[in-house]
Amino acid sequence: MYTSEQILDTTLRGEKPPRIPCICPGGMMNMLSVSLMELAGVYWPQAHQDPETMAQLAGAAYVNGLFDNIGVPFCMTVEAQGMGAQVDLGDRYTEPRVTEYAIHSVEEWAQLNTLDLTKGRAKTVLEAIALIRQKYPQAAVMGNLTGPVSLASSLVDASHFYKELRKKPKEAQKVMDIVTDNLLAFGMAQIEAGAEFITISDPSGTGEILGPKLFEQFALTSINRLCRQLKPLCKGVIVHICGQLQPIFPQLERLECSALSVDAIVNIKQLRQALPHKVIMGNVSTFALAGGQKKVIQNLCRTCLDQGVQILAPACGLGTTTEVSSIRLLMEAAKERAEENHAVC
Repeated sequence: MYTSEQILDTTLRGEKPPRIPCICPGGMMNMLSVSLMELAGVYWPQAHQDPETMAQLAGAAYVNGLFDNIGVPFCMTVEAQGMGAQVDLGDRYTEPRVTEYAIHSVEEWAQLNTLDLTKGRAKTVLEAIALIRQKYPQAAVMGNLTGPVSLASSLVDASHFYKELRKKPKEAQKVMDIVTDNLLAFGMAQIEAGAEFITISDPSGTGEILGPKLFEQFALTSINRLCRQLKPLCKGVIVHICGQLQPIFPQLERLECSALSVDAIVNIKQLRQALPHKVIMGNVSTFALAGGQKKVIQNLCRTCLDQGVQILAPACGLGTTTEVSSIRLLMEAAKERAEENHAVC
């Protein structure tokens, strides 16, 4: 019998486990909804700040057989808050969000705080990972990092940051270097705390927004630095990139991650043809999951599997109104496909 951790590990090593893993990493790809909070008996925003509550809530999806992994945190603001941004923690229906940027321009890069891993929400995440690793030894324990471009655009207003990538590239690179240094330290600490896998989600670092040249210069370089240094320390690094990907297929081919996670808009068949050697994860629409139409969700899952995903997953973070019955359809699809393959054999 394979454990959930072994199923994901085997897949990321390019081998075939008895069934396709079904995961939702956490971080940007939040795995929680209010119905899951009700099952766990704990809620946001308390779970953003207390390690025991965070661990209990994060484990709810795994305990209820929805996903193979357990992942923390539940948002993309931990690093930004630790580096100087102001954050509203939201409520049980709303994820935390940045309300005030740390700096006004990339020229102020020297004013950014170093992420202190011994206090605040970064410490909460690390303590929660240790608790999860101890309590759920068979789960795939997933740490999460905000992607470098996304973190940078949470520290500087995105509308300014994207312009300054072109107009002030030297200062922008300073910000990217500082951001990547802090992410690397946080990722290493998560692995040391017990995370076996790391997901890096960079929704603001898309080819659609940056274009191929800036994506390669700023996003690809920083993400690859993280992958290169974190992969030897854990069992795999997953990278999620949002948006259409055709313009950056050549750059994605050079991405040094263990698996590439993609948005619902991406045609998996085309992606598989363009990147035949990549492990592909995705990409069931979270809008469809929130919509709750069983047949629609089942068809989307089957399409993903037919087109060649090696890891079945929501394409983004779950909407907080998504029902457990809808989320459960992903794991059911993964298990049904395994049974069909076994019958054929």
